[in-house]
Amino acid sequence: MHPTSVAAKPRLLRPALAVFATLTLVTGLAYPLATTGIAHILFPDQARGSLVDKQGAVVGSALIGQAFSSPGYFWGRPSATAERPYNGLASGGSNLGPSHPELTRLARERAEALRQADPGNRAPIPVELVAASGSGLDPHISVAGARYQAARVARARGVPLAEMEKLIDAHTERPFIGILGEPVVNVLNLNLALDRLATR
Repeated sequence: MHPTSVAAKPRLLRPALAVFATLTLVTGLAYPLATTGIAHILFPDQARGSLVDKQGAVVGSALIGQAFSSPGYFWGRPSATAERPYNGLASGGSNLGPSHPELTRLARERAEALRQADPGNRAPIPVELVAASGSGLDPHISVAGARYQAARVARARGVPLAEMEKLIDAHTERPFIGILGEPVVNVLNLNLALDRLATR
């Protein structure tokens, strides 16, 4: 090996280590701290995880669904996350294809549970009430999904159906700038509104 090539190695290594250290500090420390700080100033609720509280206690997040099974509550989308439903550490779908018999079985079971909870309801079941979302964490259902359940919840709570429909309308989130997406209902927020209704 030529002597000058050995001497050149430290000269090349020093700038490389300096660039590595600089990039580590900028992208691994300064940038995350800056974006987190700006988020806490401009969007404090979202930066803290869009937490929802009830009487001072955190009961969930507006971004993650929860399992409701009582007839007196609106039910959200099914979840296929590993270990338990709505597991934020294992976000994902079931990976079952549309022709897979297990997917058909699960959809039938979920439809049957909805029918048993409200035997007189012969309306078509909105698809999101029997099909898990791709993330397994979806906190929303469609307005049709909420209205499908309105009579059952109203009956279980002893509330007029018209009042239940007004509550759904009040908690319907409209599309961004009026055109992006569909109107949806956040199930946790709607159910918390139901509990407030009961304490009036």
